[in-house]
Amino acid sequence: MRKWMWGLLLLIPALELYGFIWMSSRIGAGKTILLIIFTSIIGAVMMQFEGRKVIIDARKEMNSGQVPGRKLLDGLCVFVGGIMLVTPGFITDIVGFTLLFPVTRPVYRYALLKWIEKKMKNGTFTFSRRF
Repeated sequence: MRKWMWGLLLLIPALELYGFIWMSSRIGAGKTILLIIFTSIIGAVMMQFEGRKVIIDARKEMNSGQVPGRKLLDGLCVFVGGIMLVTPGFITDIVGFTLLFPVTRPVYRYALLKWIEKKMKNGTFTFSRRF
């Protein structure tokens, strides 16, 4: 793994733990746990709703003969956002909600498109078939 990934593996849980402690000191441990459970449930519901919407839109584009590239990236954002919302923590919840909302999703989609474009230009992004 790259060094920055190790850094994230250490930094994110530390920040989440700090968020738990900070929120528990403000509203209490029980309410903090209920808040985490509540955001996980809301995230799961939103992921299902937005996921269905993305699939329907992608099918419409495919039926009209278009490649659903943008919709596939939206689907990836919805999937990652849902995983982040189910993961306990306030920071992952904030990022997860921004990935699920259609208003903020284009920011991530644009960054993802730029990353894919850069990788394809460098030749480090390859496709392979394994059957």
